[in-house]
Amino acid sequence: MNRRLQRGVIIVPNALTLANLFFGVWAIVSASRGQFITAAWLVVIASVADLLDGRVARVTRTGSRFGAELDSLVDAISFGVAPSLIVYHLFLADGTWSWIASFFYVTSAVIRLARFNIEQAGQAKVAFHGLPSPAAGTTLATFYPFSQTEFFQTYLSGWPWPVLMTALMVILGMLMMSHVLYPVMPKFGFRTARGIATLVGLVLVAAAALTIPALFFFPACLAYVSYGVLKAFALGFFERLPDRDMLLDTDVPDEADEEQRDLDYEELAPPRRLWRPYGPRRRKPDARPERRNVVEGSE
Repeated sequence: MNRRLQRGVIIVPNALTLANLFFGVWAIVSASRGQFITAAWLVVIASVADLLDGRVARVTRTGSRFGAELDSLVDAISFGVAPSLIVYHLFLADGTWSWIASFFYVTSAVIRLARFNIEQAGQAKVAFHGLPSPAAGTTLATFYPFSQTEFFQTYLSGWPWPVLMTALMVILGMLMMSHVLYPVMPKFGFRTARGIATLVGLVLVAAAALTIPALFFFPACLAYVSYGVLKAFALGFFERLPDRDMLLDTDVPDEADEEQRDLDYEELAPPRRLWRPYGPRRRKPDARPERRNVVEGSE
């Protein structure tokens, strides 16, 4: 691979991350203008770009610490700020303190992304610790297109959606900060029957997302969110908590002070050097000449 082609490959993951940022900012602008359907689909497109940038980086082996940090900052905008503003302009703009729900959601997304960088970034993931921010953001953003469908208008329009969406925003924020395990995208291929079945399922999901997006995304995202919660309670939530949280200090101040008082300082003294890396020390010659008991001129 020549140098020019290699540089182009390195740029691709970060270009997808910046595309994620572009669509996220566009969604914020659209929501502020009252174009909620446009804003919703822009968040969905941003989630696709977020999915692709990580996979391209892994396939091409061009991942970097810079790319990971950039991805987290962009996700905080596209899946934290943008969805919360959509819900705010839809349901919370008239309240005096209702914006605090949006603030809580954005704060949860930022904390979740920061913890992801510490715990799971750069590692092979079997499951996500906490609800991924793209899933939470897509859940909030796609509600409005779903609310415009005939099914919603016929069967669900009488529900208290302002209260429900505010509660959903808070619940999603709590799930992002939790240790509830959520599945990653399954592996697919043609080598095994399981891989083929997974590929067929992904094709069907993609077909539904493209043909009936308004009816598909919000219920599908709710199903994903509910799956992690139900599985956590079914298998025992507290038994699956990690031994310690990477965000917390491992030492308690009081215990550390007690250990310091009980230390045996003789044990802390450095051991005496029993050998020298540069060989034995050479004796310096004496500056004064040795006296000899010989008389000059005698034999």
